[in-house]
Parts: sequence; structure tokens; C-alpha cells
Amino acid sequence: MKHPKEIERYGEHYSDRKFSKKLLKAARKAGAQTVYAVMLLYYVLRSPSVSNADKAKVYGALGYFILPLDLLPDFLPLIGYADDLSAAIWALHTVWKNITPEIRSRAAAKTREWFSGFDQSSADAQFAE
Repeated sequence: MKHPKEIERYGEHYSDRKFSKKLLKAARKAGAQTVYAVMLLYYVLRSPSVSNADKAKVYGALGYFILPLDLLPDFLPLIGYADDLSAAIWALHTVWKNITPEIRSRAAAKTREWFSGFDQSSADAQFAE
């Protein structure tokens, strides 16, 4: 996985418009776990209680998600989103204390819009480790 400071520098590539466009385009290919992870991060950004330092980490991870040509280009079958998920998991681990039940509920509801069989409890267990 990339060094945290390297991930944070991708924050300049984040915008709500780019995020929405990428998520809609990539949801099925990326899979439920990746969508849930990035939705958790998205809702963390919207929380007024999150520090700017933690938001910088989230912006970096989501900026990395947005870029189509990163360590493993997103167009590669099966593995194209593995690095994006790794960056998201790193960010989740660093900001997990900010993820409230409301944030988890909102992220899970959005994920279920695309993946009806999504298991939130198993995803939460994986990300919180």
C-alpha cells in the first residue's frame, strides 16, 4: 500500500462532482465493499466534528479513487480497484473514531441502492479491524 503522505497528496484531485461521476460509473466494477468504504469516507467529510487533518486524509483517499490511472489502473479486470480499496481502508482506519452510527447507516443505505444483498455488519467488522 502507498505511504500515507503519498495518498494525502491526491486530495487535490477530489471534488464532489468528480466523486459522484466516478462512483456512478464504477459502482458495479468496484464492488459493494469499495462503494461502502468510499461512501463512509464521503459522509465523514460532511461531518462538522471531523478535524481538518482527518479530512485531508479522506480527501487524499477519495482523490486517489477518482483518478483513473493510478497504481493499478481502474480498467484492469478484477484488480483495477484493489489499490483504491486499499487507500480507502487506510483512510477508514485513520478516521474510524469519526464514523458514527448515522454515517454508517447513510453509507449502507446508499450502498444498498446498488447492491441489494450488501452485508453492512461484515463490512464494518472488516474495516474496523
